[in-house]
Amino acid sequence: MATIQDVAKAAGVSAMTVSNVINDHPNVRKATREKVLEAMARLDYRVNVAARNLRKGRTGTIGLAVPEVNRPYYGRLAAAIIAAAERHGLRVSIEQTGALRENELEALSMSRNRLYDGLILSTVGMGQADAEWLKVDYPVVILGERIFGGPVDHVAMPNIDASQAATRHLIERGCRRVAILCGAVEEVDVSSLRHTGYRLALESAGLSVDPDLVQCLDTLTMHAGARRAREMAHSGLDFDGVFCVTDTVAMGVLRGLADASVRVPEQVKVIGFDNVDESEFLVPSLSTIDPDHDTMAERAVGLLAGRIDRAEPRGDRQEFVSRFSVVVRESTGG
Repeated sequence: MATIQDVAKAAGVSAMTVSNVINDHPNVRKATREKVLEAMARLDYRVNVAARNLRKGRTGTIGLAVPEVNRPYYGRLAAAIIAAAERHGLRVSIEQTGALRENELEALSMSRNRLYDGLILSTVGMGQADAEWLKVDYPVVILGERIFGGPVDHVAMPNIDASQAATRHLIERGCRRVAILCGAVEEVDVSSLRHTGYRLALESAGLSVDPDLVQCLDTLTMHAGARRAREMAHSGLDFDGVFCVTDTVAMGVLRGLADASVRVPEQVKVIGFDNVDESEFLVPSLSTIDPDHDTMAERAVGLLAGRIDRAEPRGDRQEFVSRFSVVVRESTGG
């Protein structure tokens, strides 16, 4: 394997000049740069990125810990974070926590051992009481709705406002008996915040909040959504709209309503939340909330990269809430 000294000798320059070319130093003449690059190509010289990063005390890799990698939302989010990381010259290593508190804590405690320069952590199992665990000696950015006001940078969705807009969209399309499919709403998380937005939209429109229309699922999956939609249709429950707190649940609801011979959007209108890629290609295509994944990813990676560059794990923490838009498709008559 060719060394930097071999390149210097072949190009007739010093090893320092070769190093300046490799690191794109601006004070290298064009002719010299071309000569060095030609020698590198001829000798098949490869820059040892790992060694260079270690000399800087970095690996060039950040961790991304998410609950599940096989859910459309987290796949979409991971792709956006990987793209943003590339723009910052970083690579991403992905871990799956299973939405379990102990696995999220392990991701925090083990990130240094795994040689990550920083960690983006989607908190689902951890809660507000776990904020002290975030006081680690390397940069961390958290995603999600479980921990606000913690000691690290935080990127979140506009859950209440966006859910209010989604429910209002159903009401504006003529729905008066709007159901919500969500998880448990006892503690602050995606389900409880989106339930709050749902309730505010109904109250603003002068519609009563019927407890029978609040359908809580054990898991936010397609199977659970399909099963509950079939049960709702067969039980005789009066509903003409459904707000699903995730697109994954909404996909199941569309299947379940079809199984029960309920026509969407003619009899029941359905809207989801996340705007995953698959939602556009369903039959009918799914109306949804687009939380602007790309901006969320860019902000999360940008905050992390800034901390890494300044060697400042914590400081003046920032809390960023993404913008959103309502994407109208066939499932609500679009």
